[in-house]
Amino acid sequence: MKKYIDTGKKDTRSGFGAGLEELGKTNENVVALCADLIGSLKMDAFIANNPDRFFQVGIAEANMMGIAAGLTIGGKIPFTGTFANFSTGRVYDQIRQSIAYSGKNVKICASHAGLTLGEDGATHQILEDIGLMKMLPGMTVINTCDYNQTKAATIAIANHQGPVYLRFGRPKVANFTPEDQKFEIGKAVMLQEGTDVTIVATGHLVWEALRAAESLAEEGISSEVINIHTIKPLDDETILNSVKKTGCIVTAEEHNYLGGLGESVSRVLVKNHPAPQEFIATNDTFGESGTPDQLMEKYGLNAEAISNAVHKVIKRK
Repeated sequence: MKKYIDTGKKDTRSGFGAGLEELGKTNENVVALCADLIGSLKMDAFIANNPDRFFQVGIAEANMMGIAAGLTIGGKIPFTGTFANFSTGRVYDQIRQSIAYSGKNVKICASHAGLTLGEDGATHQILEDIGLMKMLPGMTVINTCDYNQTKAATIAIANHQGPVYLRFGRPKVANFTPEDQKFEIGKAVMLQEGTDVTIVATGHLVWEALRAAESLAEEGISSEVINIHTIKPLDDETILNSVKKTGCIVTAEEHNYLGGLGESVSRVLVKNHPAPQEFIATNDTFGESGTPDQLMEKYGLNAEAISNAVHKVIKRK
């Protein structure tokens, strides 16, 4: 079993900032817009190097989406930046009508997603954004797991034609994927092969899945761990090939089980290869104030919860 090493905890939002800075040097059509959260989105370096390619919109997120849509008509590639809650729920109508409906080449970049926003509480945490975005026709939905992958994804989506929702987070988390990785939209990453259970995870839960697999291995349980960074389009083939081998699956995400990765996986299984599935996700609830670790433990979004789900799903084979 391959051992993944945490090379040092880093926040995924800084990976976005690093990727955007790189794009500022390599792609003259990339422009950035922000809704008064430059520091939180780590957009400072891009702005310093490209002041004429940045638009501070202020706390007017709906206007930001409209401006971004308009900029694409002149051939620009706009990257919008604000919290995930304000990137989706607050501006859903603008995204649907001005961006998704006409397939505008806007990159909606959303930080502070999920429970790990932490102490700001339920009003700022969002656990339904993946569902909102994946239901929009033509929208690509990406949820990255660490700093390196977020940087690679940020660079990759600039070359993708069409609207993209890129979701990342606030806290410092394990940075374990390769620095020089090739990010391929729609292609899952096989982290380790196994025979007893498939664990499919996205975002901050990928590292927890690896931790769970390590502890399960000590019990003699062989886990296949897959990093699903692209929720739409989903890599059906990789998921099906794995489940046909293991016979059962656990999905893990920092999102409501309604509308998230788990439901997308269920659709694939029901249509092609029905198999037992357990869900690691929030259970139709809002979050609350607390530290990221406290919240992830309370809502069952960690390695221990994944291990428990594996034991449960294996019994259902």
